[in-house]
Amino acid sequence: MSATTEDWLPRHRLTVEDYHRMGEMGLLAPDARTELINGEIIDMTPPGSRHSAIVTYLTHALTAAVGKAALISVQSPLRLNRMNEPQPDLQILRRRDDFYVKALPAGADVLLAIEVADSTLRYDRQIKLPLYAKYGVAEFWLVDLNAKQMTRCRQPREGRYDDVAVIDAARIHEPLTVDTFRIEVPRLFELVE
Repeated sequence: MSATTEDWLPRHRLTVEDYHRMGEMGLLAPDARTELINGEIIDMTPPGSRHSAIVTYLTHALTAAVGKAALISVQSPLRLNRMNEPQPDLQILRRRDDFYVKALPAGADVLLAIEVADSTLRYDRQIKLPLYAKYGVAEFWLVDLNAKQMTRCRQPREGRYDDVAVIDAARIHEPLTVDTFRIEVPRLFELVE
């Protein structure tokens, strides 16, 4: 079902279990880039070189910041509830010795989720941001490659973030503290000039 389907039309929503079963049965191509949002399978835009470079850069910066104290997850699923399993570009997860092998991380396990937006800004801002807030993701960064700015969202409450700040390219040189980690990303927007 597409995002443009009229709201009044009946829909057949999928649960996360249905979605995984479809993958196991081969109904989803093994290399398909999809995520489950509000019970609907959403095709994800293939990442271009700018998007990939920023994800790689941020992976390097986050790994340096957290060391062994937390886990860095790259483009991996996050189970928010029975109907939502997005795949943020990056996550800092609370450290677990089993690396979440028994169950996917939930919102409360995420110290930071990051979405890098090249062509997906509206979707990330209007659909994913409220989901992350609703399910308790402590902090969310929306990196807008076109505007060369980052929206930093903290303090989730009732489907929104109480603390929202826009950080432009000139201010990104200041370290950012997430939980107890000091993250430095001074070249974030230099890479996409």
